[in-house]
Amino acid sequence: MARHNQLGKWGEDLACDLLVADGWAIAERNWRLGHLEIDIIAMNTNTIVFAEVKTRADIDEDPFEAIDRRKISNMVRAADAYLAMHPDLRQNPRFDLFGISGTPDNHRLEHLPDAFDPPLRSY
Repeated sequence: MARHNQLGKWGEDLACDLLVADGWAIAERNWRLGHLEIDIIAMNTNTIVFAEVKTRADIDEDPFEAIDRRKISNMVRAADAYLAMHPDLRQNPRFDLFGISGTPDNHRLEHLPDAFDPPLRSY
C-alpha cells in the first residue's frame, strides 16, 4: 500500500473511532458507485451520516482546503444514490467532514458535524 493510502486509512480509522465512541454504528467504509465515493457512512436511530475524511501528513496543512464545490456535489450525489438503493432507511441525512493533519505521534483532528446543506440544483 502506498504511503498516502496508509495515511488516508489511518485518518479514516481515527474518524471511525470518534464516531463509534459517540454512539454511531459504522454501516459502510469507502462505499463506491462508479466514480462516486463516500468515506464513511454511519447511523444512529435518527440520523445517517455521510462523512468525508481528508488527511494530511503536515500538521500545519489545512486538510479542509481539499474540499471544494465539486467534492461536495459528488458527496451529495453519492449519498442520494445510496439512499435510493436503500429505500427502507428512514434516518435524516447529515454531511460531516473530518480533517486530520500530522502523524500518529502528533496530530490534530477536527470534526465538522453537519458541515453543509446539500446544494440545490435548478433545471
